[in-house]
Order: sequence, then C-alpha cells, then structure tokens
Amino acid sequence: MAELETRELEYFVAVAEELHFGRAAARLAIAQPALSKAIRRLESRLGVQLLVRSSRHVALTPAGEALLHHGRHALNAVSAAIEKARRAVDRQAHLRLVIKPGGDANLLSGILAAYADQPDARQVDILFGGATDRADHVRDGRADAALLYVPFDDMTGLDHVTLTVEGRVAILPPDHRLAARPEVTLADLAQETLPRWKGVRWTGAPEGGLGPEVTDAAEVLHMVRLGRTIAMLPRSLAQPTHPDLVYRPVTDAPHSELVLAWARDDRRPMVASFVAAAVDAAGTA
Repeated sequence: MAELETRELEYFVAVAEELHFGRAAARLAIAQPALSKAIRRLESRLGVQLLVRSSRHVALTPAGEALLHHGRHALNAVSAAIEKARRAVDRQAHLRLVIKPGGDANLLSGILAAYADQPDARQVDILFGGATDRADHVRDGRADAALLYVPFDDMTGLDHVTLTVEGRVAILPPDHRLAARPEVTLADLAQETLPRWKGVRWTGAPEGGLGPEVTDAAEVLHMVRLGRTIAMLPRSLAQPTHPDLVYRPVTDAPHSELVLAWARDDRRPMVASFVAAAVDAAGTA
C-alpha cells in the first residue's frame, strides 16, 4: 500500500471499533501515546480527518466511517491471502465449513453424505459462528465455506449458490392480538415491537417499535416468551417450534435464501467439489 501500511490500518480499525484510545492501545498491546501519534500521522498523510476527539469521547467522521468499512475488508483480504498461501501446499488440509447452530435448514447431513462420496473428499470440520460473523470467517481464511442467509448476511467478496428458498414466520406470544389468525401480513406487524439484530442492517421486517438488541434466534425466542418483542424469522430458523409460542406465516414477507458461500477468488478443487455435492444434495442443480 503506497499511502497506507497494514499496521497503520490495524491501528485505525482498533480505535474506530473501540472509540477509545486507551482500550484500543490495550487491545493492540502498544502505548497509547504511540497509537495517538500513529493516527495523527495517518490523517496527515491521507489529508483527511478520520476521528473527532474530545476529552470525553471519540467519534468517526464520514471519512473515518468509509475507511473503517473498507479497511476491515482489506485486513480480511490480507489475512485470507496468508492463510490460503499456507493451505495451498497442504494436501491433507481439512475443509472448514462455518454455520450457525440450527442454520442449515436440515440440509447439512445430506450435504456431508454427498460430499463424502466424492473421490477427492476431505475431512470436513464444522465451525460454529454467530448471527453476523460467518461471512468474515470465509473472507479472512478461518473457513473455506459458510452457510449464510440472504439478504441478511454481507456477501461482499463472496460467491454463492442458493440451496433453498423459504418463507418467513411471525413468532408471537399465545395471547397476542394476531395469534388467532391463520396467517399475517407485513402491515399487521407494522406497529409491533420487533428486535434489532446486532450487525444486520436490513431484515425485510417492517420498522416497528424499537425492541431489544439480539444476536441469535435463541435470544429472540426468549424475548418473545418474556413479552418484550415479537419476531419474524426464516421458517427453518423457527424450528423446532416452542410450545409456549405461536407461529404464523407472513404471506407477503420477502423470502430468504439459505446459500453456500465461498471466497470469490477461491478456485481450489476441494471447495468446488464441496459446492457441487451441496448443490446435488439440496436438489438445486
């Protein structure tokens, strides 16, 4: 990088994520004055102000927001390049698939069986990620492939194939005003309190009341049982159903897609073979 070194980018991303020079310095294991000096030097060389500093807080400028967004992807790309270079010479490398618990629409067993029948099949290591970080596992080389949900997951830098398309259901307490209906619409949910998914910008749900922040389906169901929110989930993520809750189809909600994703520049036969087996097992060829 002519104007931006990888280490400087790491420093900036740490400060931008922590919004606190002391915490960022501790995270990076460097002295706070050295970190502050590095950020000022970076701003001077780029000719833009990245951070607004005061005695009480640190905030990102629009330029800082842009550098944080693209800087994360750049650091992921560097990490992925290093990891893939190391793994390219490892003929015994396992294939690493990242999923979230319950996030396979009951397809994973069939996919693994179909892949095991391939003559070049490798051992598959299953990794578990959170609601929004699984794509990053692929981008930074921690995983070779991921099961993701479109449109919820960030697909930047990834190729993917759709394994199944499904509708969504509203999850309600049994005494809710909509519970007696056989199905509901987005308009029915428009005034309801809905959860905020951490790290997800758009879910296709109407903008209702400001509900609790959640990170996975288990948290959502717990909050619904407590009466703090209702929820709208892809049908497969709402399984198994909970006996204390009511599930109703949302007839006009945008469909969600369960996809198998891999890095856009990954042309390894191991990954291609796994993708082909998944497509065959899911019946989407």
